[in-house]
Amino acid sequence: MHAFDVLGDPVRRRILELLAGDERAAGDVGAAVQAEFGITQSAVSQHLKVLRSNGFVRVRPEGTRRVYAVAPDPLREIDAWLGHFRRFWEPHLDALATELARGKRERGPEENGD
Repeated sequence: MHAFDVLGDPVRRRILELLAGDERAAGDVGAAVQAEFGITQSAVSQHLKVLRSNGFVRVRPEGTRRVYAVAPDPLREIDAWLGHFRRFWEPHLDALATELARGKRERGPEENGD
């Protein structure tokens, strides 16, 4: 399965978002995803399986629990591919940063909370 096919599903993207902060037990991931998407624990398990079998997450046993964490390599590959397109948005972000800095200077330290 291609990386973008894996990440094309909003449930799998959300699982990765949940794991981006820190590793989490399968039950914690399941509870959060079930509440947000209204799917069964079995469906969450299938999404975790797709992420695991495609290398996006690692799993390790911890007693009776299974703990999941993001595996960065497939995300690095996506980031490298996106590198071809960064030129389309980076100048806009640089311009925004310049305008924000200009506005902050014009307001002065009192208005900026400094």
